[in-house]
Amino acid sequence: MTDHPVVSPEEWLAARLDLLQAEKELTRRSDELVRRRQELPWVRIDKEYRFDTDEGNASLADLFRGRSQLLVYHFMFGPDYTAGCPSCSAIADGFNGFAVHLANHDVILWAVSRAPLAKLQGFKRRMGWTFPWASSLGGDFNFDFTVSVTEQQQRDG
Repeated sequence: MTDHPVVSPEEWLAARLDLLQAEKELTRRSDELVRRRQELPWVRIDKEYRFDTDEGNASLADLFRGRSQLLVYHFMFGPDYTAGCPSCSAIADGFNGFAVHLANHDVILWAVSRAPLAKLQGFKRRMGWTFPWASSLGGDFNFDFTVSVTEQQQRDG
C-alpha cells in the first residue's frame, strides 16, 4: 500500500490549479531567461581555432560551410574517454532530425569534442549519427569557451 494522499475531485482540482500557477510562473521565468540569453553581447573571435573533421583540418570559419550561423554543441567526449557522455548522447540522438530544419534557416550544427577524430567517428557510426562532429584535440577552443576545464581549475572550483 502507498502513503500517497487520495483526495476528492474538488481537492485534486484545487491542488492542480495551484500547481498550474507555479508552472506558469516557471514558464515566465524561463522565457525571461531565454530573452536575457539572446541579449548577451557578442564577442569578436580573432584567435585561429583549428579542428579535425571528416573533410580534413578546418578553421572555425570553415565550420560555417557557407551558412550565416553556426551552432556548436560542446559534446563531452574527452581524449581518454571510451565513449561519449551518456547525457550528451541522449541529446545528440535528436540532432539528425533537426539539423535539416536548422540548415533550412541558414544555420549549421556541429558537435565539438576534445577526443581524437577517429574515436568520434567510431562512436558516431555506432550511434547511427550523421551530423558533423569535429575534434578540437590539441587546441584551446573548449577551454577558451569554458566548456572544458583543467584538473587544476576543477580542484579550485
